[in-house]
Amino acid sequence: MQIYDRTFRSKIIVGSSYKGYPLMESKGPFVARYLDSIISVVDKALAVHPRTYAFRFDLRLPAGTNDWPEDRLIDRFIASLKGRIQSARRRSAREAKNGRVHGTDFHYVYAREVASAGRPHFHFVAFVNRDAFNAIGRYCEGRDNLYSRLNAAWASALDLSVDEAVGLVHIPKHPDYWIDADDENSVHELVQRVSYFAKTATKRVGRRHSFGYSRGRRRQRPLVIRV
Repeated sequence: MQIYDRTFRSKIIVGSSYKGYPLMESKGPFVARYLDSIISVVDKALAVHPRTYAFRFDLRLPAGTNDWPEDRLIDRFIASLKGRIQSARRRSAREAKNGRVHGTDFHYVYAREVASAGRPHFHFVAFVNRDAFNAIGRYCEGRDNLYSRLNAAWASALDLSVDEAVGLVHIPKHPDYWIDADDENSVHELVQRVSYFAKTATKRVGRRHSFGYSRGRRRQRPLVIRV
């Protein structure tokens, strides 16, 4: 069932599927234009990298104050994370015998929610080239993996030290999705999980960072980094 909601300026979807994709029906209803954005980002990620690694994580704000400039935090976090990922790829290219490694574009979708305690947090799913990264890893001081880069990027956005930010990046259960352009089941499984981001509940309408996504163009083929 679809109904139009003027508050969200969108059709609202009630049910277990949308445009052939399964939804987390128990979390609905859903904002149709948010679902469209999720599907578009998945499509663009797979157009660039037919073998894509998607990973889920949540960002939390430090306790003690509610006076965080949220509208700038997310922009700073994304810029910092993208920079750290590209820096890691360039470093790998320098260390490679032939000076050539798989590069990666970076796509994402996020949704802001407010918990029962009143403190906001952000749900994220990010997409990278699976030939460049294929696991999020575990947090450990000095370890060079996606988890450590998430923590460092969020610390940078919050203007905290990496140690002060430990615990503010949460990795939920089953965060990893290995999706392929020619594997419909893998794509449907991911879209169903991320449809949660499009639910009408807990959204503050009119707030810029209640829901966001990358708007990168489709490239014809994956980037390759050479040095």
